[in-house]
Amino acid sequence: MGVLDKREEVIQAWYMDDSDEDQRLPHHREPKEFVSLDKLAELGVLSWRLDADNYETDEELKKIREERGYSYMDFCEVCPEKLPNYEEKIKNFFEEHLHTDEEIRYCVAGSGYFDVRDHTDKWIRVWVKKGGMIVLPAGIYHRFTLDTDNYIKAMRLFVGDPIWTPFNRPHDHLPARKEYIENFLQNEGGGQAVDAAA
Repeated sequence: MGVLDKREEVIQAWYMDDSDEDQRLPHHREPKEFVSLDKLAELGVLSWRLDADNYETDEELKKIREERGYSYMDFCEVCPEKLPNYEEKIKNFFEEHLHTDEEIRYCVAGSGYFDVRDHTDKWIRVWVKKGGMIVLPAGIYHRFTLDTDNYIKAMRLFVGDPIWTPFNRPHDHLPARKEYIENFLQNEGGGQAVDAAA
């Protein structure tokens, strides 16, 4: 048995079922089918476990920001009490989309689900809890929802001025999507990239 990866205490991933039940439920398959953080990394999803109680002085966070060029930082609280137009926003977050830049989220309180597509277009649910930080690569199809606790406070990082524009699926013609397919999907499953327009 290998050494326990500390990230697994704050970031867990699994294949989702096909149920249309409340999006905030875990949606495990039966039997449960967990996905390793290494498997997520093969899809371009990077992860860290950081000290959320001391993010202002955390040297590891400072180092990551410097190495990856994350010059911009702000916070987003997602809950019915704090987010204007909550119902509409949550619906928009859960619409499958991509961005032309990385999406960096560091959970400093609460928790939430980031769903990403694997190389065969199946949904993987990534549960990020306090202390977990993930980077979704530009061009990956994904979506976000809260879990049943209905609260997350996330640090948002960005290289330069932030651009949060979502491109709802399909947007396979965008250079960011083409690069993502080239870098992460063509090596899997015999080189068969998924055509979202199909």
